[in-house]
Amino acid sequence: MTGWMDHLTIAPIVLPMLAGIAMILIGDRWRGATVALGLASCLGLVVLAVLLLGLADAPVVRVYRLGDWPALFGIVLVLDRLSALMLLLVAILGAAAFTFSLARWHRAGPNFHPLFQFQLMGLNGAFLTGDLFNLFVFFEVMLAASYGLALHGSGTARVRAGLHYIIVNLVASLLFLVGVSVIYGISGTLNMADLAMRMRNVAPEDRALLEAGAAILGIAFLTKAAMWPLGFWLSPTYAAASTPAAAVLSILSKVGIYAVLRVWLLLFGTDAGESIGFGGTLITLGGLATIAFGSIAVLATQNLSRLAGASVMVSSGTLLAAIGTGQVAATAGALFYLTTSVLAIGAFFLLIELVERGREVGADVLAVTREAFGSGEEEEEDEEDEVGVVIPGSLAILGFAFLTCTLLLAGLPPLSGFLAKFAILSPLLGAGPVPALSWVLLGALVLSGLAAVVAMLRAGIEVFWASPARRTPAIRVIEIAPIGLLLLLCVALSAGAGPVMRYMQDTAQALHAPGGYLGGVLAAPPAERVR
Repeated sequence: MTGWMDHLTIAPIVLPMLAGIAMILIGDRWRGATVALGLASCLGLVVLAVLLLGLADAPVVRVYRLGDWPALFGIVLVLDRLSALMLLLVAILGAAAFTFSLARWHRAGPNFHPLFQFQLMGLNGAFLTGDLFNLFVFFEVMLAASYGLALHGSGTARVRAGLHYIIVNLVASLLFLVGVSVIYGISGTLNMADLAMRMRNVAPEDRALLEAGAAILGIAFLTKAAMWPLGFWLSPTYAAASTPAAAVLSILSKVGIYAVLRVWLLLFGTDAGESIGFGGTLITLGGLATIAFGSIAVLATQNLSRLAGASVMVSSGTLLAAIGTGQVAATAGALFYLTTSVLAIGAFFLLIELVERGREVGADVLAVTREAFGSGEEEEEDEEDEVGVVIPGSLAILGFAFLTCTLLLAGLPPLSGFLAKFAILSPLLGAGPVPALSWVLLGALVLSGLAAVVAMLRAGIEVFWASPARRTPAIRVIEIAPIGLLLLLCVALSAGAGPVMRYMQDTAQALHAPGGYLGGVLAAPPAERVR
């Protein structure tokens, strides 16, 4: 008889699903019960993710077969180091965003609580599933919930951006189905492990069609990853969304990154026959183009929410460029960077509402106009009034958090953003001749960091020093605590970089040599049925 530990793999899907169903049944009659249920679900997911991370840190993957069917015929959930890492990031970011929403945003519209839980369910399912069809199913669950969260709170700008977001993702879902259909028609399977095993024996006359199906599937993944020129929807959607929705939506682009990393290394790894490394150079070039576009957007915007959205694009481009090199060490550095960027950007989205709370509407536009053309009249300076300006305590806290976000997003020492970029570049610029793409990636990371420094310093000076007619913002503990937690975790990543990089290196090694994954999924199920 199996123990209760065997059922932990499916728990991150079942827990938010049951919580969301219960919230729908409760409705708005007992809002306190709904809030308590949401908090219990989010904290439970954090505990589950920590437990699963410990269980996954082993050479053998954990496979959960629903109905105890063999992997070729049934639904399988697979827990390895990568999926456990993504589950932990979702749980932490979800708990932080949900806690922040309790200050006011959860009352801004109907059904926020069940939508949030179904969002977490879709994310967790996408990271755990072992076949392409159920990856599509969980993608749609995740996206359906994200449509509601993107529109949460109403407003013309939010509806306009949300509708664009919905249309783009519906097209990407259609491409997903087309790609999956082509792959199934050629291979006869959608289980990712079984498909990887069959790649080496694909008939020569079918290989081009199979690669075409994989390319169509890749376009769907890269659209969700916001790769240029497919990521035009990201910044407007995230800028218009409510603060907690934008924070949790920021990890959706990393689902596309996860799908590329998982499927590409399984299907086109070292055992793919003639298709080894298919599309790797295009992934790297697309990542570099995304870094360039995102960096230009970072410099061009005067809006903090759009700046955060552009930073998401830069992080996606960095990950794609590193993954496309096909090197184990670079992939390990990319996973470290992914962890840091998810936490830092989530904290930045939450921070934006607080730092803008005391500003006048249109303050950024006025500041740009004043800087470019002057104020139009000479103001008399009273030196006596400008001496000894007191910075309120709340502004000091927000300023310190903003500075920490700046260091993380720009990749400056001594925090984990710098360590992650160094971990990506170090193996690419090691001994021997350095490929031209590696030098281009070095330049892209340096220049993107410089762009982030310029944009964040400009925004910080305007927000905390030169912003006109501002008042001291009122900040609640329930709002600042999630931001502090996310930033403290980034500091902890910096202090514990050694053990963290060991985990990332083991994860990358298992991804590039997926023998343990294939063996675990395709092994015969135990004779005794899972109870």
